[in-house]
Amino acid sequence: MLGTKKIEEGYKKFEKKAKEYVKRPEKTDVLIKDATKKADDKKGSLTEIWDNLQLLFELVSAWRKGEYRKIPTASIVTIIASIIYFVSPIDLMPDFLVGLGIVDDAAVIGFVLKQITADLEKFKIWKETNKGENVITEKDLPQHSL
Repeated sequence: MLGTKKIEEGYKKFEKKAKEYVKRPEKTDVLIKDATKKADDKKGSLTEIWDNLQLLFELVSAWRKGEYRKIPTASIVTIIASIIYFVSPIDLMPDFLVGLGIVDDAAVIGFVLKQITADLEKFKIWKETNKGENVITEKDLPQHSL
């Protein structure tokens, strides 16, 4: 199957594009729309990561709107790179391979979830307690890298 090294290499190819999204957050609107559509279409194959995948989409949307910025830039780049990978039809296993095309997408999302667990937990807490009422910036966080 897919090893961790292959998965990491796969999504890292999309980091450069992700950095462009960070510079121009408005670009994430179409990305999230496309990712949501693909996720909805493949929901049956994504049951193990469904809730966290939706949480990633929500986090990027809140970040894009400026509602939630309490996330290191490296983490948002990683998340966006994984979402770009997810929507890309050509990756480690092209999406046209019925039954297999979504396997690598789910593996990459799972890999990224493990990398950003602490950031995702902070977002969950923020979401539950603030309901988007406050704007929190990255400068409020201690800096760390992945």
